[in-house]
Amino acid sequence: MGDFWVFGYGSLIWRPGFAHTETERARLFGYRRSLCVHSHVHRGTPQRPGLVLGLDRGGSCVGLAFRVPEELRDEAMAYLRERELVTNVYLERVLPVRLDGGDVVQAVCYVVDRMHPQYAGNLGEAEAAAIVLGAVGQSGRNEDYVLSTVEHLAALGIRDHWMEDVATRVREAEAEAAGPMIRLEPHGKSA
Repeated sequence: MGDFWVFGYGSLIWRPGFAHTETERARLFGYRRSLCVHSHVHRGTPQRPGLVLGLDRGGSCVGLAFRVPEELRDEAMAYLRERELVTNVYLERVLPVRLDGGDVVQAVCYVVDRMHPQYAGNLGEAEAAAIVLGAVGQSGRNEDYVLSTVEHLAALGIRDHWMEDVATRVREAEAEAAGPMIRLEPHGKSA
């Protein structure tokens, strides 16, 4: 069978969690990065779900492709399935991705199952930000997940305008909730 590739578009980019020998920037056509999965555990609860990323139909997605040596196939796939298929909201697919150099390789991808109850649908930026705000799960605040995703993408030079807009709305709402800054006068001066 030989070496194989895994496509990362969200947390797999900065925390793959499996051994690999090569990492290349890559584009998957026909799917886009989207906050389209209701999170009931990691970034929310069943009573107050948050949102996490999925690959949803339409457009294209720039991410990273990881080459995994054949001898580590079983170990890597067991890890990925345990991580990605917990509630079966993702479907494991092998899809063509175009590496930055132009080569097309087949890569393991996890795309959202639109028939799954956790599928949130095609949300607008304002609606996604409203769901994210205030949601907290076992892995922390949903806001931190969104902001971290955008920061990691930016560090790699990957632009995702939809995600950036959601992050801007989250930051603005957090700033508004914090209220106005209290300005303290230097010691010895009265206001």
